[in-house]
Amino acid sequence: MERKHVSAFAIYQSTVTHSISPNEVSPIKKRKKRKLQNGQPIVKSKTIKKKNAAVRNGLQAKKKEKQERTLNEEEPQHREMADNDTPSLPTLLDTLTKVNNSRERANSLFQWFIHPVPLKTFLRDTWEKKPLLIKRHKLEYYKGLFSTAEFDRALREDNVQFGVNLDVTSYINGKRETHNPPGRALPYTVWNFYESGCSLRMLNPQAFSSTVWNVLSILQELFGSMAGANVYLTPAGTQGFAPHYDDIEAFVVQLEGKKHWRVYNPRTEDEVLPVVSSPNFNQAEIGKPILDVVLEAGDLLYFPRGFIHQGDCLPDAHSLHVTISSYQKNSWGELLTKLVPAALEIAMEEDVEYRKGLPLDYLSYMGVQNSDKEDPRRAEFLSHVGSLMKKLVAYAPVDAAVDQKAREFLHDCLPPVLTPVEKASSVYGAPARWEDGEALGLVIHMRPQTRIRLIRAGIARLCSDGEEVSLYHTVENSRVYHQEELKSFEIRPEHTDAMEFLLHSYPKFVTVSSLPCDTTEEKLSLADLLFEKGLIHTAEPPKSE
Repeated sequence: MERKHVSAFAIYQSTVTHSISPNEVSPIKKRKKRKLQNGQPIVKSKTIKKKNAAVRNGLQAKKKEKQERTLNEEEPQHREMADNDTPSLPTLLDTLTKVNNSRERANSLFQWFIHPVPLKTFLRDTWEKKPLLIKRHKLEYYKGLFSTAEFDRALREDNVQFGVNLDVTSYINGKRETHNPPGRALPYTVWNFYESGCSLRMLNPQAFSSTVWNVLSILQELFGSMAGANVYLTPAGTQGFAPHYDDIEAFVVQLEGKKHWRVYNPRTEDEVLPVVSSPNFNQAEIGKPILDVVLEAGDLLYFPRGFIHQGDCLPDAHSLHVTISSYQKNSWGELLTKLVPAALEIAMEEDVEYRKGLPLDYLSYMGVQNSDKEDPRRAEFLSHVGSLMKKLVAYAPVDAAVDQKAREFLHDCLPPVLTPVEKASSVYGAPARWEDGEALGLVIHMRPQTRIRLIRAGIARLCSDGEEVSLYHTVENSRVYHQEELKSFEIRPEHTDAMEFLLHSYPKFVTVSSLPCDTTEEKLSLADLLFEKGLIHTAEPPKSE
């Protein structure tokens, strides 16, 4: 059963003073006053006592049922970690390298992030609907994902740029400011900002952390949408950002220290699952929080887009957390913005009804200035518009619009982090080398019996651009968002069926001879091309001649 939250600072004080679990409220027994009659206690008969007890129990049962129903419908979910048998992140990632299916890897990794809530339960009851709080009391749970030591190392060893990779922010007396100087974010300057009370936001930690890159590249196959991340390092007793809502599904993963979070319902129906993020709000605009909690290392907080939130540090502890995000611009409406114009263009080409001229006098009865007119021509006009809109569905190129969305997703994607097996059995582990003044190991022969498959389920997509068929892929993407253009190459007509067969066969390995091409030469040609591009690997490490 879900339980009501208590205030964040009450939670914090109770954990420090009495070591009580945040959702375990100690019962306080109060001595009941006995009613008196003529100065003496009233003594009721056993019959009356039993009758009153039955009524009281019935009322209590109804009250309890109502409370549980209210909590289930309105309160943010709160789950306690029940077991300590879950693996560490490094152990899990190592185990996942042995999982044969990249979709299964994604499901397993996400299930670990939200444990103990089952994935199906989360997607059915919580996703896009309401916040979820998971308190673990296990400080090391997310250890290995990212740390302040890695933050410092990136500043020293990598080209971290203010405004591109790092933001310096503050939120004092209701005023939110950004303090980015130009140029590289060197440790001396960055830590000086931090010591002065500024919050640090690393915008693309996957560019500097191989673990964050690996995690996001795995999760993006679950979401079917870009998985991104921001890292936030906040000094004790400060707040870096004003209350606001975002246009992404957010998973706040607490890595170090503690942070006090308040989450608020969307203010209106118009702000449920918004298309864009909000401006900064002041406290008077957002009402009372539905969730007020202190996250400690190992805890997770999820909230859907549109839920207003703000986080501030307690006086005695800094905070490091990473927010993993997804589902930006991935709604039905976004698909329809691509679909409707295309459907209209096709309809106008194929159906004369869409090409017929508007009524000569339509300006005299339509438009805002005529919206209050009682004119039968208005009803007829609106009816005809509705008829044309209804017919438009028949012209809608749904698959083509989905492919447009897919190409955007592939451009957003991180490149895959290959497992040792994938690397050894692909072009990335090919034995090409320089030795004794000459290049060796350059010729790798595919044979009809060679077994091949795609490196990842979501690594490539076959799309048609008019008469040309192209294969779009992610293997050459950058770890920095959109630093590279979307990559693709043309697929010859005689290879199209074979490419579809290969895409649909994943995760099974198939022999080159099973590819549905007309000749063995065409089968080998396609396999060689895909191997050279880094899109497939073989069941056994390839051998050169």
